[in-house]
Amino acid sequence: MKKRFARIIAVMLCAVTILVMTPVAVLASEGYTYNYDWWGDVQYSPDAYSVVGVYTLSSFGLNEKLNKPQGLFVSGDRIYICDSGNNRIIEIKRTSGTKFELVRIIDEFKGAENNTFNYPTDLAVSEDGNIFIADQNNGRVLKLDKDLNLLLTFTKPTDATFDQSLDFLPAKITVDTAERVYCVATNVNKGLIKYEPDAVFSGFVGAAKVTYDWADYIWKKFATKEQRAQMESFVPTEYDNVYMDYEGFIYVCTTKASEADIKSGKTDVVRRLNLMGNDILIRNGNLKIIGDVEWDNAGGYNGPSMITDITALDNDTYVLLDRVRGRLFSYDDQGNLLYAFGGNGNIDGCFRQPVAIDHMGHDLIVLDSLDSSITVFTPTEYGNDIYDAIELFKAGKYDESGAAWQEVLDQNGNYDRAYIGIGRALIGDKNYKEALPYFKLKWDDDNYSKAFKQYRKQWVEEHIVVIFIVFFAILIIPIAVGRVKRIKYEIDTSEAFRFDNAQKINKKKKQGVWNILNAWNGKKENIFYSFY
Repeated sequence: MKKRFARIIAVMLCAVTILVMTPVAVLASEGYTYNYDWWGDVQYSPDAYSVVGVYTLSSFGLNEKLNKPQGLFVSGDRIYICDSGNNRIIEIKRTSGTKFELVRIIDEFKGAENNTFNYPTDLAVSEDGNIFIADQNNGRVLKLDKDLNLLLTFTKPTDATFDQSLDFLPAKITVDTAERVYCVATNVNKGLIKYEPDAVFSGFVGAAKVTYDWADYIWKKFATKEQRAQMESFVPTEYDNVYMDYEGFIYVCTTKASEADIKSGKTDVVRRLNLMGNDILIRNGNLKIIGDVEWDNAGGYNGPSMITDITALDNDTYVLLDRVRGRLFSYDDQGNLLYAFGGNGNIDGCFRQPVAIDHMGHDLIVLDSLDSSITVFTPTEYGNDIYDAIELFKAGKYDESGAAWQEVLDQNGNYDRAYIGIGRALIGDKNYKEALPYFKLKWDDDNYSKAFKQYRKQWVEEHIVVIFIVFFAILIIPIAVGRVKRIKYEIDTSEAFRFDNAQKINKKKKQGVWNILNAWNGKKENIFYSFY
């Protein structure tokens, strides 16, 4: 009895221990990296990135703190930080995976009377090593050489297309290979301000299209002057940030879109512009490229993600930075969400007020304005497997890409993108029939249709002889049979054969009479004489 009671107590203690420990384990494993399935439900996953370290100026031997830093740029092994509140640029060099050292502090330059900065908000470094700085409160963009000599100054456009009542407040910049400058300016909604290499203003690029609410439009026609003044105007959306990828295409993002426009799809919070300013961002994923899909009071904020910055890697994936929830969203070139991670908080890998993001290889670097720090992330084995699969597919190595996706699937069986990746790899190898189940399993109608069309075409090509024979049999044989019947009918009804047929009939009739008479008398001779 005592033993039985002891067993019961032991079982109960184990059960209580499991119940107590299980939620903790779930939270530890599921609270950081996630994705959405086809239905839009959150699916937690292994971490795609891990934290290399969190660095402040004290990490580089400086006693000062960053003061409201706004801009971040990576060039080779160098990291440039716009220490906006301190009116300076911090240049850092990465010496190893986890080691960084201070190179210099840029707080002045040569060649101008006003040779200091006033709230620099962003910078870019060209392929020639020239440094471009958005010196916001001085109303200019500076071009310096690597020795900090002033080369050019980009100032407020005097063109009539630029509202001269506005101050020129450059906020974000990017530079192409020819050293043309593309600038996002505060309160400018006509797109990016474009300057030629000689600092001449050449127009606006990539203005967002105006979206109309026809109900409001009609209402305005009947509203009073006072009512119209209180209504929202139909104006293009302002951009918040800009980034140029390795191919010369420009990514832009905005936090100015309304919640209603994001839900309805009237406003794209992320765009990819070509040289003509047209949006060429591919959106083949089942989810909108807006960051978080679920907005229910996540991270202490109820509303859509505020995409404040973007960076694009050389493998055609790109990462969005959400400033309100402190999260990073990685997408492939088709617009599929690869993973999301991060959050608000004081622990490593979370942020208080992230404002800028860039990459060094596959590593990601995030600038936190409120925490006065940069956080460096590096891919995990799981993250590297995803990148390997994407890059192998891009290189045309479909078998290897499929194998890499299978390794991803072995680590995360709920990962939709792995199934789709295997299917696409099979399409690349022309195994269309084998690809169909992968797309069907993950409700990927577009890729399923592509695979089915190719499989149908392939099947026809492989069975063309059999198809021809069957077609011949179905089409030609009935024609031949009909022709034979027609010929027979013509013979039967021809005048040339009527006399012979009549003779044959009469002969048969006479033979019948003879047979009857012969049967009746028993002897042919007697019947013959008596008949006549």
